[in-house]
Amino acid sequence: MTAPTRRHVLGGALVVAFSLARGAVAQHDDKGKLPVDLAKSPMLDSWIRIDASGKITVFTGKAELGQGLKTALIQVAADELAVAPESIDLVTADTALTPDEGVTAGSHSMQDSGTAILNAAANVRALLAEAAAWRFAMAADQVEMHDGAAHSLNGQSATYGELAASLDLHVEAKPNMPRRPKSTVIGQSLPRIDIPAKVSGGQAYVQDMRLPRMLHARVARGPSDGTRLKDQDLDVVRKLPGVERVVQEAGFLAILAEKEWHAVKALQHVQAIGWIRPGDSLPTADIREAIRQLPAEDVPIFAYPGPPAPADGTSVTARYSRPCLMHGSIGPSCAVALWENDGVTVWTHSQGVGPLRRSLSGLLKLPADKVRCIHVEGSGCYGHNGADDVAADAALAARAVPGRPVRLQWMREQEHGWEPLGSAMTVELQATLAGDGKVASWRHDVWSNGHNSRPQSGGGLLAGQELGMPKQRMRPIPMPEGGGSRNGNPIYALPNATGVFHFIEQAPVRVSALRGLGAQMNIFAIESFMDELAKAAGSDPVAFRLAHLQDERARDAIQTVVDRFGWAKRPRGTGGGGGNGRGCGFAFARYKNLAAYCAIALEITIDRDSGVIAVERVVASVDSGEAVNPDGIRNQIEGGIVQSLSWTVNEAVGFDTHHRTSFDWSAYPILRFPQAPKTVEVHVIDRPRQPFLGTGEASQGPASAALGNAVADALGVRVRDMPLSPDRLKGALGS
Repeated sequence: MTAPTRRHVLGGALVVAFSLARGAVAQHDDKGKLPVDLAKSPMLDSWIRIDASGKITVFTGKAELGQGLKTALIQVAADELAVAPESIDLVTADTALTPDEGVTAGSHSMQDSGTAILNAAANVRALLAEAAAWRFAMAADQVEMHDGAAHSLNGQSATYGELAASLDLHVEAKPNMPRRPKSTVIGQSLPRIDIPAKVSGGQAYVQDMRLPRMLHARVARGPSDGTRLKDQDLDVVRKLPGVERVVQEAGFLAILAEKEWHAVKALQHVQAIGWIRPGDSLPTADIREAIRQLPAEDVPIFAYPGPPAPADGTSVTARYSRPCLMHGSIGPSCAVALWENDGVTVWTHSQGVGPLRRSLSGLLKLPADKVRCIHVEGSGCYGHNGADDVAADAALAARAVPGRPVRLQWMREQEHGWEPLGSAMTVELQATLAGDGKVASWRHDVWSNGHNSRPQSGGGLLAGQELGMPKQRMRPIPMPEGGGSRNGNPIYALPNATGVFHFIEQAPVRVSALRGLGAQMNIFAIESFMDELAKAAGSDPVAFRLAHLQDERARDAIQTVVDRFGWAKRPRGTGGGGGNGRGCGFAFARYKNLAAYCAIALEITIDRDSGVIAVERVVASVDSGEAVNPDGIRNQIEGGIVQSLSWTVNEAVGFDTHHRTSFDWSAYPILRFPQAPKTVEVHVIDRPRQPFLGTGEASQGPASAALGNAVADALGVRVRDMPLSPDRLKGALGS
């Protein structure tokens, strides 16, 4: 395999002088330092290329996951380079070409890569202006840059392609470079470039890839994590119709065939032999109760000092929980691998091509430069699903047939059976209200397994474990990002407050990163508890929050929803004395207390006989800093709301003592169209020239909590354990 390097595709001469244009606005920086990802890869040609024809290519180590990232990053580069967006070619997440920006996760893409590209583009524009100034014999601040060319006041012009011939972008970026004084592309709701192929049946996903002479493959495993197939005669499998090759290495088994159906039929034959669970049985108790009986490591989340709570204060306690959750990817995980020239190329929907490359290097015992990982979208992700594992499966299968591409896709039951789950969680809260109705003490305790087992070595992959490599250990993720502790530190100004994460390393089932990690559960608990405290204090839920909130941007986000929803005139349920199964709920959070602000209010009706919830309307606000593509931000909040409602009402992984029992959509129901909100409004609060704040996971927690609060308002019964299913609601009413 011959992989082009970045230096092969970039070139030019040398200009190193910089100057500041008139009226320019300095970028946000940290005391003159480069943005984090730009500091890791400071050479400008790591991020931007301009060839002699004027073609502009921008590189990012982040991946398009359906969040509209490609469109937003193109807008950032186009705006700062003063060109039309269609002039930009964007290369995403390719270990041979792009910077290693780690994993596309945690709502960091715009915050990290967007900020890096913004700064790099400002540097490149300054270089182009300086080159034009030499050509025009004038000061650089007299050069006008627009439409892909530099212009002088006396009518001279030079295209970026002409200027690039005298430039070498293999120079380090300088921090604090000025931005253009006025944005022309940033702030526009441009159509997303990833959508057309997805809605027209085009090649949109890695599942759609077809290469010449490609073989199809299936990996053979037991029904779910913790199981394995019984030993059998593989010679029989090799003789099955259409089977090209059976690959077996230690406990790894894959079947290759010319046609996909032949691989599927052979897999069915292998699976029919049966399976065993060689290790301990799964606990018979609810998994969220079972993990609390395991040893825990106490990790402080926060400690805010304050005077002791008054002895005559009102004490309120509550316990909230969620079960294990799936990613529920609509398309089963898939990868395509090609082994040639003693190396391998893998087309993968992994969210971290750099870490995956290192893991495959260890798994395959290859130098890292012999492994190339190229991101191609997959139809479903939002965390650590099967994407990395299936990439390893495909690479091992392809090693047996050098020169022939191998497409390996999991079956639906394998996706449900083997993907790492979002950990079950339990949160206990205790607070004391003083006589003035304000919080005088607060205690937050959360129990959870780990929330990140993304592969960092060969042993972090299923195939690596089948080859006998040691498993990775999961450790708690430190704050302020956090894992199970994420958003366990309330944004409210609370005195005498402490929080502890009871980290449980021993996991009965395979768990890892699910969208938002522990934030959804912690916010569900905190925001539900704020409503319970407001009720105990005799206060309106929103007014109670505002009385404990000092962050002005947070207050703005809340007030936007209050005004747009018509909170003061909202329909009143049981919580307001109605008792008719109609209610409203509100919740707010700043994701990780350092990313986007999101407030949500919603109105529901509940059929008291069936327990079925109908979401009548949702109103949300979001403050993501500078809004590059407002409609893209709305997409993210809308999608997060829908997914969160599905988690809150429908989703829970089932288990027996041997394996998971949720192998299809009937056993793991997700939100269907009739359950979707009837209307959703998302109001974007734009903050021009403020830092980009991560948006993708901002609505998960507030949507769950707002629904929980609406249920309490509608029924007069607080249901604290997810899912808020019809059976659970009817049970709560009956009790």
